[in-house]
Amino acid sequence: MRFLTGRSAAKLTVIIWTSIAAVALMRMGDASAAPAASDAPQYSADGELVQPRDYREWIYLSSGLGMEYNAEGKPGSEFTNVFVNPSAYRTFVNTGRWPDKTVFILEDRASATRDSINHGGHYQSELHNLSASVKDVMRFPKTWAYFSFKKGVQRARANPPDSCFQCHHAHGAVDNTFVQFYPTLKPVAEKYGTYNQARASSEPQKVH
Repeated sequence: MRFLTGRSAAKLTVIIWTSIAAVALMRMGDASAAPAASDAPQYSADGELVQPRDYREWIYLSSGLGMEYNAEGKPGSEFTNVFVNPSAYRTFVNTGRWPDKTVFILEDRASATRDSINHGGHYQSELHNLSASVKDVMRFPKTWAYFSFKKGVQRARANPPDSCFQCHHAHGAVDNTFVQFYPTLKPVAEKYGTYNQARASSEPQKVH
C-alpha cells in the first residue's frame, strides 16, 4: 500500500476538509431556505385582518375582570385576556417600545362564580368576543388599527378610527397601549422612559 507524504498528503487533507465544509454549507442553506414561521399580521387580498389561530401560544400579558372605561357605566362581569405576538414582546422588553407589526389579541370571556368545588371566587368560561390591535405603519394612516372578529368569522375589517383609536391615544401609557394594566411591562416602560404617566392617569371623557 502506498502512503502519501509531504505536499501530496497536505493537499489531500485540504481537499477532504473543503468537501466537508461544502456539504455542511449546503445543509445549512437547505435549512435556511425553509420559510420561518412569522407572527406578523396577515391580511386577506381585500385588506381584512386574518385571525391568528395560534394566538394562545403567544405571550400572555394580563387579565382584567369587569373592566369598564366609561365612568358613568356599571362595572362589567367579563374577564379580558391580553396576548401579544412574541417578536413584539421581545422588542418591547429590550427597548420599552412597540415595533412595527405588533399584534395584540384580546379575549372577552364570561365570568362564572359557583360550580364544582368553587363557591366564592370567579373563574373564566366561554368566549364572548375576540378583538385585535395592530401596529402597521405602512398600512394604517394613524399607525394603529383595531379589529373586532364576529363569532365564527376568521377575518375582520378595521373599525372606524373614532371607535377605538381616540381612547387608546388619549389614555394608553405607551404608544396607544394600556401598559398601565400590564404589571410585567409597566416597569420595563418606566426603565426606558417610555411610560407616559399623564396619559395613564387621565380620566376618560363622559359619554352622553
